[in-house]
Amino acid sequence: MPDNRSPDMPDNRSPDMPDNRSRFTARDAAGAGMLLLSVNIVCAAIGAGLGAIVGALVPLLLVGFFIGFGAGIAVVIRRFSAL
Repeated sequence: MPDNRSPDMPDNRSPDMPDNRSRFTARDAAGAGMLLLSVNIVCAAIGAGLGAIVGALVPLLLVGFFIGFGAGIAVVIRRFSAL
């Protein structure tokens, strides 16, 4: 029985064929770093803003910074999970 699938289907590849998936490049690393930094700065700014309102600027800025670091890691993992 002949195989009627097209040759560009992934399960028809032989083991000798190179893998054409995208690789993690320096540009991706820079993007991940900037994304992490951006989320961190935004969360720290939110914490500082809330801290200025309630009179606890430095403590809430630090809380926002640490929350931003965790949130930034989560955003980077989600954004670059396919690589």
